[in-house]
Amino acid sequence: MVKKDVKVWAFDCTAMVVLAVLFAFNYELFIVKNHFAPAGVNGMATMIQYKFGFSIGYFSLIVNIPLCLFAFFCIDRAFAIKTAVFSVVYSVAVLLLEFIDISRFQYDAQGVDTIYPVLIAGAVGGFVYGLAFRRNSSTGGADIIAKFVSKKDPSLNFFWINFAINAAIAVLSFFVYAEPNAEGILQYDFKPVCLCLLYCLLSGIVGNAIIKGSKSAYRFTVITSHADEIDAEILSKLKHSATRLSATGAYSNSSREMIVCVVNKRQLIEFKDILKNYDDTFAFVETVNETIGNFSKVK
Repeated sequence: MVKKDVKVWAFDCTAMVVLAVLFAFNYELFIVKNHFAPAGVNGMATMIQYKFGFSIGYFSLIVNIPLCLFAFFCIDRAFAIKTAVFSVVYSVAVLLLEFIDISRFQYDAQGVDTIYPVLIAGAVGGFVYGLAFRRNSSTGGADIIAKFVSKKDPSLNFFWINFAINAAIAVLSFFVYAEPNAEGILQYDFKPVCLCLLYCLLSGIVGNAIIKGSKSAYRFTVITSHADEIDAEILSKLKHSATRLSATGAYSNSSREMIVCVVNKRQLIEFKDILKNYDDTFAFVETVNETIGNFSKVK
């Protein structure tokens, strides 16, 4: 392993440690006290702790270690190792927090306006999910199962699989969080189900946004007979370059040039204004989720 790879591995594992500790605090501060199951295996662990008093930390270890071993041999070794680092650190952090008095900082809604801790927990959870996936890792549990299924059948969307698993957790929470009334009869409530689904939805939105990255842009594909003039304006006004290709019309059989240029959001209107100055020009624009790399500047 070269020195650069060692640095990348060290950075990734350090990131997993930090994210795992943040995830543990997220559970202890916003989830455990408010009687709802978040998502995946950790949602099951939350319900088991609520019902039987068995620690989330121990349950997470018991489930995630075998799953990480499975991922090591059946999915991807790097993914499995980093997920194992996350899972172990998360479990240890949860167990340590049980011996520390953090009640002053816990958000205990006491059944009133519980949506607020769910919003905070969902946003933090999505942040952790997104950064973990960007480092080719995960938070364990359902994420490993979903990744394996999507690897076997790439046509299946990873996040839809995860959502299906989480929906099952939400349904289960309907029964787990039922409370007996004065006569001892269980009263079922849809509130834990709604809170679980809201957590899953929000964490999915935040996680997806982070995975896509902040380097979104627009790609213009321009078919024109004024390639030189348009290129000159792109260079002078946008301080940008472009790629030119020869093109032939399928219907007219006439020759044109095609310009491909990726610009940032702030330059979208400026690019459109440039194109308005030229007839015999056709263009379409597409959204680019993320740009990677860059060309060296030519002096």
